Amino acid sequence: MENCFSNAQRAEVLTQALPYIKRYTGKIVVVKYGGNAMINEQLKEQVMEDIVLLWLIGVKVVLVHGGGPEISETMERLGKKPAFVNGLRVTDKETVDIVQMVLAGKVNKTLVNLLEMKGGRAMGISGMDGRLIEASMKDPALGYVGAITKIHPSPVTDLLEKGYIPVISTVGCDREGNAYNINGDTAAAWIAGSLQAERLIMMTDIAGILRDRNDPSTLIAEVTVEEAARLQAEGVIAGGMIPKVECCVEAIGRGVKNVIIMDGRVPHSILMELLTDGGAGTMVTGGKHERDPRA
Repeated sequence: MENCFSNAQRAEVLTQALPYIKRYTGKIVVVKYGGNAMINEQLKEQVMEDIVLLWLIGVKVVLVHGGGPEISETMERLGKKPAFVNGLRVTDKETVDIVQMVLAGKVNKTLVNLLEMKGGRAMGISGMDGRLIEASMKDPALGYVGAITKIHPSPVTDLLEKGYIPVISTVGCDREGNAYNINGDTAAAWIAGSLQAERLIMMTDIAGILRDRNDPSTLIAEVTVEEAARLQAEGVIAGGMIPKVECCVEAIGRGVKNVIIMDGRVPHSILMELLTDGGAGTMVTGGKHERDPRA
């Protein structure tokens, strides 16, 4: 297939990206990665390419990942049926061992290896390493599902200072040494806040916040925290989008400049968000609109 871009067009694209490259060089960007972008192998490679490209231009990228489908698949292989209450996995002692094995083991190290294969320098850690994510039991009915009580960011900042891409699996622990399964979006919000990140990118399976959830063309490009509360009261933000937006609000309250909810199924959506005029998905901000001009 003939290449549709000339060298001049490629150069023009790079020139247009320059202001954004200057803006994010040296800044921390946290990416929460999961959903279909993690299941589809081709998309997974593209996400890793995006992260390595950002790392190569000097962006301090922190990758926080989930792995729900892999956990469920492993449980079923071991003869254990996954159970959920209000979207949260019921996690008994045996299940939390499986979560730890799958997230901190297989999924984490697969992503680290992919980033290395794409030319990056990555280091995988879990929320238990350096007590990065300190947690307590959220609800006894859910078992070892954790509510975050404190973030100790030094394991992440140490890796960033050494030039690594930290890859974090969301398993936490308490002071007694119990392991907890932590919601990935919540963990990303708290970690981004503790790092005072320039931006948190939440990769999901839909385009962003839609005024009509059945019509992708009704994407809302930007909302403030106050507007998000109003949209939730109106029923525009509903269902599974409610906890996503709550995590965005949590992150902004903890010092993140803005948060993006985007469709991780769109190839190179991270680069479109950070390095182009149009961006991607819905931006959630603290108190003023930033898309125009993008600040």
